[in-house]
Amino acid sequence: MARKKSIADRFADWLPRLVLAPSLLAVIVGVYLFIAWTGWISVSSSKMVPQYDFVGLEQYYRLWATPRWHTAVANLFIFSALFLAVTIAVGLIMAILLDQNIRAEGALRAVYLYPMALSFIVTGTAWKWILNPNLGIQKVVNGLGWESFVFNWITQPDFAIYTIVIAAVWQSSGFAMAIFLAGLRGIDNSVIKAAQIEGASLPRIYASIIVPMLRPAFLSVIVLLSYISIKNFDLVLAMTNGGPGSATEVPSTFMFSSVFRRNQMGVGAASAIMMLMTVAAIIIPYLYSELKEGRDGH
Repeated sequence: MARKKSIADRFADWLPRLVLAPSLLAVIVGVYLFIAWTGWISVSSSKMVPQYDFVGLEQYYRLWATPRWHTAVANLFIFSALFLAVTIAVGLIMAILLDQNIRAEGALRAVYLYPMALSFIVTGTAWKWILNPNLGIQKVVNGLGWESFVFNWITQPDFAIYTIVIAAVWQSSGFAMAIFLAGLRGIDNSVIKAAQIEGASLPRIYASIIVPMLRPAFLSVIVLLSYISIKNFDLVLAMTNGGPGSATEVPSTFMFSSVFRRNQMGVGAASAIMMLMTVAAIIIPYLYSELKEGRDGH
């Protein structure tokens, strides 16, 4: 006959649920409830204040008819493509170099990872000073005697978006390096030794054997960096505030401006939902592939 559980046993069974309940409630209210609220506002006639009527997809039509939104989307594609490509390349190269068991590896790893410890506001402010023609690189080089040197990208509408890429790559390369280095350290050294016995050079081993084995690390880096690029707001706000003009406008700054500067809450909510759908289009396939591999592995 089964022994009846005591009050202490029941409390022990419920304790994990009680501990997790506040966090779960905060996530439900602070994330999912507000996502649902934003979705409803995006199909309402809300402008300065929320309205709870229903106008269908009118706000989405207005969103896609706005030239600034097209600029923001174009900038997002430019920023994301360059940010992912350069950050992955720099992170992979740094990880491969650190994987050679060089001296002071711990110190170098800390130096590479340090920028990731800074907030994007701090990074943006610092790079705004560095790239300011009257304060930063251009002024320093001119002061050294090279009067014809010009590096004023941050003030040029055609080049300003690339300064955002420079700052973002500087901050995130160490993060990519850490993931790639963890992947490299998880590869059996016998694979490298076997290839060396066959006469393969070290660059050939990395290019043909090691790097293809880093597929899970590549997938993780691409997903995480894509998420960072889509929600990029602090960096743009600190460096250029979306300018000059709207040259560095991205969806996140467009959303902020629509709600708090132009009193277009419905359009801002619609842009937020578009960003959410973009993130979901990246995250859901990744989670599905991870769960599928987990089931197949078992």
